[in-house]
Amino acid sequence: MSETPRSRETGGDTSTGLPQRRTGPAFAHTPHRSDGRSPQTPRGARQPGPAGRPGTTPPVPGRPAILLLLSLLGLALTTWQVLASGPLLTPDESLSRALVRTLPDSVTERLSDLGNVPVAVPVLVLAMAYSVRRSRAWAPALTAGLAMALVPAAIVPLKEWTARPGPLEPWAAGYFPSGHTATSAVAYIGAALLVSPYARRPWPVAVALFLTAATATGLILRGWHWPLDVLASCFLCTPLLLAVARVVRRAAAPEPVKAPARSA
Repeated sequence: MSETPRSRETGGDTSTGLPQRRTGPAFAHTPHRSDGRSPQTPRGARQPGPAGRPGTTPPVPGRPAILLLLSLLGLALTTWQVLASGPLLTPDESLSRALVRTLPDSVTERLSDLGNVPVAVPVLVLAMAYSVRRSRAWAPALTAGLAMALVPAAIVPLKEWTARPGPLEPWAAGYFPSGHTATSAVAYIGAALLVSPYARRPWPVAVALFLTAATATGLILRGWHWPLDVLASCFLCTPLLLAVARVVRRAAAPEPVKAPARSA
């Protein structure tokens, strides 16, 4: 049986010339399916964040786990060095002697006061109330409150166990790790994590990091803590803040878009 040739009008151009650019649904910006269903990941179906911004790319799996592992290893290493009078104490003490009282005490004391419980904890409490009001969920606020409650529960036994003397008070003990640094980190960064999903810019985290760094700087320059005390507190607070960030991210995540039912 011979095949009936199709006309140029109905069968398309079968010449050997260069292909011409065609326009149509297949070349449009939005993907198109021949069966009428929406594409698997339509550009227009992305859900905005709580503040009305486009949804962001999910975090890469494994990064929080790596950060958690590094923080635990860092805390174990610094604690071991203090207990065993390891080689890290020599540069730690030399750095402290070089930095202590390089700024007026009136300045460094004010910076150190940012880590006081009456100053830092109310900031976290206000952020907790704001988070509950905006998200209608209690889990993020309760997680942040639990993280703050765990700070003294972890700091006090370590202070008693290590019994490290202070830079300006060698007769006293209980300086490792720094309680003021841990309080400021969990309070300010935890508060920033709670309000960040509803802020148009990432300024809460930047402010929280600045306040925490200012507290740590004031403690070191005033001579109330060794640099290693401050570093160990940062390691200790990292798992607590990772837990807060995880719960906040889950509470702020948009609900998945349900695919439309296929017609018979």
